[in-house]
Amino acid sequence: MTPFKLTDELVNEIEQLIISQEDTKLNSLLEDVHYADVAEIINELNENEATYLIKLLDSDKTSDVLTELNEDVREAILGNMSSKEIAGELEELDTDDAADIIGELPQEIVQQVISEIEDREHAKDIVDLLRYDENSAGGLMAKELVKVHDSWNVLACVKEMREQAENVTRVHSIYVVNDDDILMGRLSLKDLLTAKNTSKIKDVYIPKVDSVNVNEKPEEVAKIMSKYDLEAIPVVDEIGRLVGRITIDDIVDVIREEADKDYQMAAGISQDVEADDSIWELTRARLPWLILGLFGGAGAAVIMGGFEEMFRQYTILFLFTPLIAAMAGNVGVQSSAIIVQGLANDDIKGSIGSRLVKEMLLALLNGVILAALLLLFTWVWKGDFLTALAISLSLIAVIVVAGFIGTFTPLFLHKRGIDPAIATGPFITTSNDIFGILIYFMIAKMVLGI
Repeated sequence: MTPFKLTDELVNEIEQLIISQEDTKLNSLLEDVHYADVAEIINELNENEATYLIKLLDSDKTSDVLTELNEDVREAILGNMSSKEIAGELEELDTDDAADIIGELPQEIVQQVISEIEDREHAKDIVDLLRYDENSAGGLMAKELVKVHDSWNVLACVKEMREQAENVTRVHSIYVVNDDDILMGRLSLKDLLTAKNTSKIKDVYIPKVDSVNVNEKPEEVAKIMSKYDLEAIPVVDEIGRLVGRITIDDIVDVIREEADKDYQMAAGISQDVEADDSIWELTRARLPWLILGLFGGAGAAVIMGGFEEMFRQYTILFLFTPLIAAMAGNVGVQSSAIIVQGLANDDIKGSIGSRLVKEMLLALLNGVILAALLLLFTWVWKGDFLTALAISLSLIAVIVVAGFIGTFTPLFLHKRGIDPAIATGPFITTSNDIFGILIYFMIAKMVLGI
């Protein structure tokens, strides 16, 4: 299969077909195009063209297209559709996707849309999902699943599974519940096929099954599914009743969103933004950390101003100031990045103290090696061993302190329930620049006896 490639020629062709209202050619052109690729095309159209195309194509395709669109594009399209038209799209979606879309609608038309959904059971499930916090397993799950009762026999179980499977896009697991809908375990398809028709499900099901609570954070669900290589995981309420399931495609979205957020925070962007957002939104996201960097630079300038006399006697110290600041920032970012990654993957075990000792020993080893190289270079270049020694010893101290700050800060934030990703990037770089320059000049002053 040839990968889809969006071109200006294709977009222009579709725009011309829309303008001339050649519906048959449009349907023929997009008939075999995957819904995710159709969404990519629609993202390039204007509001009226996008709405025209959504209303033209069959709902079984456009419903999936809506889930793949950029949020602002989807919002504009839904704003041009009637409650009945929106309801028609939602009926083709799984309940989790339908709930996500309806949750974006203005509150005044939500009830109208729900009342237009003809499948009342589907509408009931969507309303049920809307009760959950979007940042929870309940807000992430879908109601579509296959479940059987432990009191059934194999023959009755197979019959019921056939009926349930009609409403499930992909059957990952068969869950077993008791008469109170309490999750008991899972059913192996192999065991089901090899068992006698009269055998009871309670005699053949597997009692061990991984599950998550409706209030669990999506990031924790992602860790569990990743650790145990699960394609789907059941969701239970506070008393253990099976209320839904989360599939791997939803978790991939969670992982991607979390990675995007952490990457932006590490780059000094304080809120979730995209390249297409307005200049004002991008400015609000970037400016806070830039202001921090500005004050950090001003603080470093003030510190350097306190050592003017030393500069007059040892101008060479000024030449190495950018190197010291850069090494402090780099080491701090490296240390914090490793810790943040470890926290995200749940790989960091043990006490903060043991982790700090390890990172500081690592920083010390790196510092000694780098300082030895710098000592040799400076001594050969300027021929002043004492000055070269002062700069090199300062570098060791700066690297050790930077490693400590880069390690301690994300661990401390994590313990306090704050996203440790904030500790990478400008925060660590700015703080280490200030501490690095201060340590540099203080050690140099002591060694040189100024």
